[in-house]
Amino acid sequence: MSLTLRAAPAIAVLLALLTVSAPAEASRIRELTDVSGLRENQLVGYGLVVGLANTGDTGASRFTLQSVAAMLRRLGATIDPSMIQTRNAAAVMVTATLPAEGATGSRIDVTVSSMGNARSLVGGTLLQTPLLGADGQVYSAAQGPVMIGGFGASGASGSSTQVNHLTSGRVPSGGIIERHPPGGGLPSDGPVMLTLRRPSFVTARRIATAIDGLLGAGAATAMDAAIISITVPERFAADRVGLLAAVQLLEVDPEPSARVVIDERTGTVVVGSAVRLREAAVAHGGLTIQIQEGTAVSQPEMLASGSTVAAPVSDVQIAEGSGALHHLPSTASLEDVVTAMNALGASPRDLITIFQALHTVGALDAEIEVQ
Repeated sequence: MSLTLRAAPAIAVLLALLTVSAPAEASRIRELTDVSGLRENQLVGYGLVVGLANTGDTGASRFTLQSVAAMLRRLGATIDPSMIQTRNAAAVMVTATLPAEGATGSRIDVTVSSMGNARSLVGGTLLQTPLLGADGQVYSAAQGPVMIGGFGASGASGSSTQVNHLTSGRVPSGGIIERHPPGGGLPSDGPVMLTLRRPSFVTARRIATAIDGLLGAGAATAMDAAIISITVPERFAADRVGLLAAVQLLEVDPEPSARVVIDERTGTVVVGSAVRLREAAVAHGGLTIQIQEGTAVSQPEMLASGSTVAAPVSDVQIAEGSGALHHLPSTASLEDVVTAMNALGASPRDLITIFQALHTVGALDAEIEVQ
């Protein structure tokens, strides 16, 4: 048997390189900022999914049996939890995000995740579940059929297969907003504050300049890299919604990100449009290990005592790539960076090491983020 291992294997992984050499397209202020006072809130709840085809929690999940008994008690049926043997129910955690713009009665999507030993939530229905905020108050209620983006199958012998994750799903529009947290909403007086989702002095100044062009000089001030203050003009004093509607439609060119994001678990490399290379030299080559397994027979000489013995043997050979030294010139665009990396013939996992080494020697003008 022959087994070949490579230190830098060229397996099928995603290399996402944003090869856009043209100037960055403008983005609306709505996509770049949030309005102070209007914020999202996270909600969480504990509920039950029923209607499963014998794929729910087993009796080992005692909290599921107690929850089923408590639910039946609220509906007028009293039963001892020890008498419940159903596997058609599963205990789940329900999470959702309460949007800043949502009104009472609006619907939101919720996510359902098994917390017991259920095999699958396919075909299940989430029973009415109150969703609580960080203050312990109920802000929404969720109910509805659970949508699972996958499926599974098993045979009588115990073999099974599945596509995607079967113990987590979504209930589209399954949550109804009951009320909003106190103190939220658009401020009725004073300046309107915008908060950048990605703080940048350059982007903040560009946004302030664009708003000045709409409302007049001095209307907007970039307080720092994350906050822009807007003085409300007299004509918008009674119509702050109209002010924000006009401001959020303005377009600006955000500062491009000089960042390389690396996911070492999957071998994914994402390069921002502002990444630049300085002149450097890189040597890169793979290591190949080949293992040949066989059997050696040891036989005693004629008339000698002893017996024939068979023993396994392994022949290990190591071959290292040429690792030629490649010259990388200084680059002025992301397209040049991609061309330089492709010239090395490196796999995505090799690129992870190369980018980190270039950053260490100061030849990569970018921030590296490892996930």
